[in-house]
Amino acid sequence: MKALYLKEIRSFLSSIIGYIFILIYLIASGLFHWIISYDTNLLEGSETDLIPFFNLSPMIFLILIPAITMRSIAEERRTGTIELLFTRPISDLQILLAKYFASVTLLIIALIPTIVYYISMYNLGNPVGIIDTGATITSYIGLILLGATFVAIGIFSSSLTNSQIVAFILGMFLCWIFFSGLTLIGSFNLMGSFDSVLQYCGMSSHYDSIKKGVIDSSDIVYFISIIILFMYSALTVIKTLKK
Repeated sequence: MKALYLKEIRSFLSSIIGYIFILIYLIASGLFHWIISYDTNLLEGSETDLIPFFNLSPMIFLILIPAITMRSIAEERRTGTIELLFTRPISDLQILLAKYFASVTLLIIALIPTIVYYISMYNLGNPVGIIDTGATITSYIGLILLGATFVAIGIFSSSLTNSQIVAFILGMFLCWIFFSGLTLIGSFNLMGSFDSVLQYCGMSSHYDSIKKGVIDSSDIVYFISIIILFMYSALTVIKTLKK
């Protein structure tokens, strides 16, 4: 599994794919948070915090994460190399986990440079250091959990088809449904008490809870459960390919 994980990391960083993901994320984030005059601009906010950054990043992830996961299984199926993976002395679960952790690693690498945002806001505050460091740390944890969940959804989508385009569109749609779609549907108050269930199943409510600076075990369990659900679903699909 370690060898496959390192191979996946090298495939990201030795090709243009990984660098494009990191650059697009950082450029888009930098433009909206420091250049463009909009609600997301950190310099134009009334408070010294990174809330605009943590509000916008999920929207960027909705597009970029399905873009990096779309090839994880779909490309293997298209080229036939999936059969070679099945012959390796590792389990189907280990194959999926290697691809999953490689994508999550790339996500974390992309987030590391954004620590500059925190350092900048820390020093620009009046007084210096007024930013809530605790809430910032928990928000980063929430963003990583959210991104890791998107990765699981993207890998599941990729396992369903041998077309990267189809995997990308399906992954982006499912990420949107679970992030804000369920919450949006539940806000219409069309299904009585079931509306609150839909809103609870949406990622945005749990992500917003973590952004407030308090990590509740129920929110952690929620994200881990969604990750396990989609990874297990991807594993089920992979097993059917061997039959």
